[in-house]
Amino acid sequence: MTDATDAPVQLYGEPFDSGFAAAHQRHLAADFEAAYAVYDELLALAESLEDSPDVRFLRAHLLADLTSVLLTASDLPRAEDTNERSRALLDSVAAAPMGPRGRQLWLEILLRTLIASSAVLSATGRLDEALACLDEAAAALPGFDDPDGLRAAELGLNRVLLLMTRGEWGSAEEQAALLLSTTPETAAETVPRLLTALGAICTATGRYDPAEDYFAQAEDRFRALGDTGEQQTLLGHRAFLAMERGELDLAERLFAEASAVFERQRQFGDLAACEQARSHLAGLRGDSAGAQGLMEASLERFARLGASVAAADTMLMGAQHAYERGDIEEMQRLAQEARDVYQARQIHERCAQVDLMLARTLEDNLERTDHGGHERASVDTALSLALPAALALAAARHDFVTAHARSQWLELADEAMRLAFRLAVCRQDQGLLFELVEHRAAGAALALGGAPGSVASATADRVPVFPDPAMKAYGEGGDGAMTLGGVAAEAAASVGLRVAPPPKVRMSAESGRVALQEYIAAAEFRYGRRIVDAEEVPFWNTDELTARPVVQVRLADAGDLFMTWTWAGGARGFGTGRGPAAEVDGAVAELAAALPGAGEGATGMRRAFESGALAAPGAERRLARTLGEALWPEGLTAQIRQVSARAGRPLVRVQPSPRVAQVPWELLAVDDTDARLLDLADVVTTAPTSLRRQSPPERTAPADPSARTAPGDGPVVLVLDPRVPGFRADSTLGSVLGPPGSDPDLLSLVRSHLDAGTAEPAPATPAEAFRRTDLDRDWLSGVLREGARRLLYVGHVSGAPVEGGQSEDGSLHLSCGQETAGLTEPVRTHRPLSAKDLLLGTLPLRGDGEPGARIWPAPPRVALIGCESGGDLRFAESFGLATAMLHNGAELVTATRWVLPTSFAFHRLAGVPESVRPLSEAVLAVDAAHEDPDPVARLGRWQRERLDLWRAGGRIEHAPLLWAALTSIVV
Repeated sequence: MTDATDAPVQLYGEPFDSGFAAAHQRHLAADFEAAYAVYDELLALAESLEDSPDVRFLRAHLLADLTSVLLTASDLPRAEDTNERSRALLDSVAAAPMGPRGRQLWLEILLRTLIASSAVLSATGRLDEALACLDEAAAALPGFDDPDGLRAAELGLNRVLLLMTRGEWGSAEEQAALLLSTTPETAAETVPRLLTALGAICTATGRYDPAEDYFAQAEDRFRALGDTGEQQTLLGHRAFLAMERGELDLAERLFAEASAVFERQRQFGDLAACEQARSHLAGLRGDSAGAQGLMEASLERFARLGASVAAADTMLMGAQHAYERGDIEEMQRLAQEARDVYQARQIHERCAQVDLMLARTLEDNLERTDHGGHERASVDTALSLALPAALALAAARHDFVTAHARSQWLELADEAMRLAFRLAVCRQDQGLLFELVEHRAAGAALALGGAPGSVASATADRVPVFPDPAMKAYGEGGDGAMTLGGVAAEAAASVGLRVAPPPKVRMSAESGRVALQEYIAAAEFRYGRRIVDAEEVPFWNTDELTARPVVQVRLADAGDLFMTWTWAGGARGFGTGRGPAAEVDGAVAELAAALPGAGEGATGMRRAFESGALAAPGAERRLARTLGEALWPEGLTAQIRQVSARAGRPLVRVQPSPRVAQVPWELLAVDDTDARLLDLADVVTTAPTSLRRQSPPERTAPADPSARTAPGDGPVVLVLDPRVPGFRADSTLGSVLGPPGSDPDLLSLVRSHLDAGTAEPAPATPAEAFRRTDLDRDWLSGVLREGARRLLYVGHVSGAPVEGGQSEDGSLHLSCGQETAGLTEPVRTHRPLSAKDLLLGTLPLRGDGEPGARIWPAPPRVALIGCESGGDLRFAESFGLATAMLHNGAELVTATRWVLPTSFAFHRLAGVPESVRPLSEAVLAVDAAHEDPDPVARLGRWQRERLDLWRAGGRIEHAPLLWAALTSIVV
């Protein structure tokens, strides 16, 4: 031990002080046998001394240090024995007189024994007892002088490791990330272990690049510490990462290298884990004998160590090998034994994995053999296993703090849901398929409250080991309000959106049936996880849809594309459809090739004009036919024609799945005559039912409450091409509408609102409404709080990358400077207004923060005319700009599906005369539609006029590249 100046601290005298130091160095060098020898010699010497409280404490200290070495070497039985002996000695001297320094040292060793007990209990599958030890340590911690938080950090790390053992990846990641941000650099041994834990979490949840980064950071820190043992342990982590990535040759090489190291160092737990993974690799290569041998070796080692959970993992792998050999009885035995272990330890995620494996083997067996009259029962059994497990795995994403982590988890969990859909198809159960789509389309609900529950207890709540995720560190702001300070302020900018389970989807008001209710109940019972919220919503609210026939269409991705539809408003009926994955993917790929990409800039727009299918009549007809054949069932087209002939033009409400969210449904050719869906019906996009609010958001009362009383009163808020700080008119975030006053049609639009006294802002001349510098988020909040009936935004929108999974990163570009507070990083001297801002408001930034719905309450009708402003539905979680406006109170949002060409782009890239301004025409059409009692029908009429002009002349200014991007979104 050393003091603050790195001078040796004299604790027990020689040879003990130098012996402690020597053993510690051998521990770091992974020379465990040499460390054991030092401790054995010191213990023998201590036991030869005359018994006294001081000698007993010395022995307790030696045993505690020896326990640390044994844990590193995975010698769990000996570690448990030495730790129990250390604790008994500590208890025997607890009442002995001690000075302040002695009492602090006693507390430190006590904390170490409790943490070590937790580690042993966790490794041997006694998870509840492990948690109890951590709680006891937390209760003792306040009495320990821990100015740098070193023991608190170690205690927090062990909570993270326990969560990982339970398979509670989201909670583990949240706590590890928070702990890493608050752990001081002086906790030199804890920080790299936290980084390793985060790398392991990312590997297990499909985020391989961040995992590699965490491992690299951990390796650098272990190297700086001279900790050879932990550096060697990272080999195993990197090998597992390579295996998960599919880099099997690299994984085999790393596992072989790690196995040699662990065998040499007698780290038999780590060696057994390597053998377990190598067994899996051998199975992938078809080496069943090799896989069986490695599996048996791994199982024997884990059993000898008492590592029951790890042994169960090996048994589960052995069950898969047994099935591949055709040994069904052995497969069932091993799988059930593994599940019994998981169930006893309440490791629900692994229970679900066992059930899925059994369901997959049943599905495989159904394909291989004829079950005759028992086939229906076999399918039912497989479904009873697969669907509850799939629901539980999908619900596990709610534990994760960020949408990116949840999206990566869903990529893993979706395989289970695809299995459930396949089994429903095999059973030919249209009712079940309908409920599967409805549940899947319900979406996730935004959670503005606390985090989902995780491993905790009453004791831990009273004595927090490290800041709870809901806690904030506050500093005093200049205005006297509480603002985030220190590390918490930096973390706020990267705060993620939390989500809660979706609402129950009520299928029938008469029966009260909830979609998948039997399977949801089974999942919640078996796996101890909440699948749906207590709130119920009807799968479709038809109370106000009696004036015209309406059909609600919902789509869900599950390998194939699944569709449901239901009629209302004077028409009755429902149906289901399925598009084969290959056809759907091919059609979507053709559409993507026709669109300008979000990150391509001018190059993508040039390609879309020069060779894109939406800019050439013949190619556009072929694309419309391809999309129609892949995505739209003929039976639904026939129903639409029948309803139209009897009751007039119907309204088609389409809730797309992420895979088909950019599809311009209006353009689909639905028969051989080139009839488009737009010819037969009006089309509107619908958002997930989880966005359906029970009550509108609270609004600040207007300064003069008597000024506006009727719902239709209030101004039209005009945000027209605002000037973005730091960007010239001809730059990337420059003008989209051209010089102010240069477009007579847009001037006329502003003048009409000024004449009616409904414009906000209300400039002296129409030209002053464009390229303003005062249209920032604070101004927008003020006018929306006062009450508005419409918002018309025309300007830049930056969409979020779909692969990142975080739709809430989509942003509007107002006139906000970089000094403006917000949840998005500045761009040059400008801070964008993101969907995350609109949803969370200042809650993450201020102690007295407000949610976004109160700061920016959306008017009933909102138009966001900018690049891919309606790209929300391309994400598994729809929390982008359009859905944020719906969440904040809007009833209808008109937005765009892809990047829009400006009028300047038409002039420059397509040779259109400067007097023709296609984007301005679109703005005028949207403005007129939002003034109409039926905005969807009005916008649909304009789009049909564009389609007729396109068919008649094929002129580029009438191309659907622009007008088909527009869609109105409702809940």
